[in-house]
Amino acid sequence: ANYASREDVARFISDMSERHGFVSSELQALFRKAVFQPSVVRAMSPPSDPKVRSWRNYRAIFVNAQRIAAGQRFMAKHAEVLARAQAEFGVPEEIIAAIIGVETVYGRNMGGYRIIDALATLAFDYPPRAQYFRSELEHFLLYTRDAGLDVFSLKGSYAGAYGLPQFMPASLRRYAVDYDGDALANLVRSPADAI
Repeated sequence: ANYASREDVARFISDMSERHGFVSSELQALFRKAVFQPSVVRAMSPPSDPKVRSWRNYRAIFVNAQRIAAGQRFMAKHAEVLARAQAEFGVPEEIIAAIIGVETVYGRNMGGYRIIDALATLAFDYPPRAQYFRSELEHFLLYTRDAGLDVFSLKGSYAGAYGLPQFMPASLRRYAVDYDGDALANLVRSPADAI
């Protein structure tokens, strides 16, 4: 379906134009290209068996020899930045590295969905959390506009999370920092920024 032809999307576009100065026709063109992703809705739906998402079932995925070795390599390669971050923010190096390992296996799996498609699907076709995902879609559009990025080029998780640490767009805008000094907070290409 063409998202641009929907009334709920038209209201969202009008709101984005009024509050943030987006050009309505540009957003309409964008939403004509956004694609509904049924697999995103399936992934968001809770399993019928609560044991499926238990730590006991997930532990073997996250705590294994391969991931531990990848974590050790990541920590050795980025030791200086990790030590600086620990001193500056008070978060132990191991915790920072573990989060990046859990989220993306140190960048090996950052997601294959176009973020615009995932967020449009969840914002307009996933009623249980539509309000939250409309807010994330708003933040995503603001982020890409402010950073001068192509909305259709960014890929992430089925929930719209982005980069090595899998930040949602609101967190990306609020908390991402340029930690490598290149004047851009890049959570995909800069491990320092991700750290």
